[in-house]
Amino acid sequence: MQIVQLNTIYEKKAFLKKLKVHGGGISIMAKKMELLYFYIKDLKTPAVNILKQDALSIGAELATPSGVITCENDIYDCLLVGTRKHIEILSKKELAQPFGLKTLAKELQQFLKVKEYPLKIMGIINANDDSFFEGSRFKDGDAIKEIESMIEQGADIIDIGAVSSRPNADEVLEEVELERIKPICDAIKSKKLYERVSFSIDSYTPSVIEYALKSGFNFVNDITGASDDEVVELAIKYGAKLCIMHMQGTPQTMQNNPYYDDVIVEVSNFFQERIERCEALGMCKEDIILDVGIGFGKSLEHNITLIKNMVHFKKFGCEVLVGASRKSMIDKIIPTPIHERLAGTLTIHLKAVENGASIVRCHDVKEHRQTFKIFEALR
Repeated sequence: MQIVQLNTIYEKKAFLKKLKVHGGGISIMAKKMELLYFYIKDLKTPAVNILKQDALSIGAELATPSGVITCENDIYDCLLVGTRKHIEILSKKELAQPFGLKTLAKELQQFLKVKEYPLKIMGIINANDDSFFEGSRFKDGDAIKEIESMIEQGADIIDIGAVSSRPNADEVLEEVELERIKPICDAIKSKKLYERVSFSIDSYTPSVIEYALKSGFNFVNDITGASDDEVVELAIKYGAKLCIMHMQGTPQTMQNNPYYDDVIVEVSNFFQERIERCEALGMCKEDIILDVGIGFGKSLEHNITLIKNMVHFKKFGCEVLVGASRKSMIDKIIPTPIHERLAGTLTIHLKAVENGASIVRCHDVKEHRQTFKIFEALR
């Protein structure tokens, strides 16, 4: 007899099938193989005590501060730990409990319903002279050559923008933005490149967005997070997907000492409000993508927290996009010039995908395709 300790089993059902486990038992056992953690804030003390006992009764655990049992405070933060099966059972039990536990149960059930999406790589084309990474700047014919190269390298989506959104970027007039983007859109339309790959317009200007959508684009990347109803309506009209990004402030102000009481909670609340607004206007949730906005009004600590906890944002049922390509958070961890930040970019993006992101926005398509192909093989 030999015993081999295994690391995390990502494809749990596939592993059990290979082991020739009986078909009916695969789903049951897979749920017992996945350990989940839920950090619960501001739970009423009676609810904490009830949840603790109910968790223990089924083999789960609730980590609580000292003083809970004697009700020293009115509310407490706690950590719920259990398998997927534990959380399913517990969420049903708490539906009948008072002190806010019914609401907690519904929230837990929402986390359990998350949908898995295939990984997509989004290449970046900047049709301007102001973007922070010089290697992403292309115009007219050069942009088309780079687009065709990205398609060959395996891009699933190509994101094209004519206005830089780096910190302290210059504001650009609408007519200038449109003038920059038109030749690229016209070439994409005439060459029917939209038949080979999806195209995203990185803009929040309605006239620019509509011109791109008429040219075969099917994705709107809005750094203002659907703040303009006209942008949402255009996405609906042309059947395009809409990426809602979170940003504190504007590109001109966003890095002036960004502050959050809790960055996960605040970004999550922002997404909840914007999703509801989009749905009220008639957009299907399946057409909404969420981007936490790495570097957009975030400190290094905020960025790291968002990447480490990206799985949280899957609860909305939308695809999650990550875009940390060559950004300054790498330089803040280990001083590195922009042109040498590929390794750091791949590390961040790999972790983000492992934690729930399904769309990776990057400058280096070929290297990302290779990295994720190997990553999937190892999983």
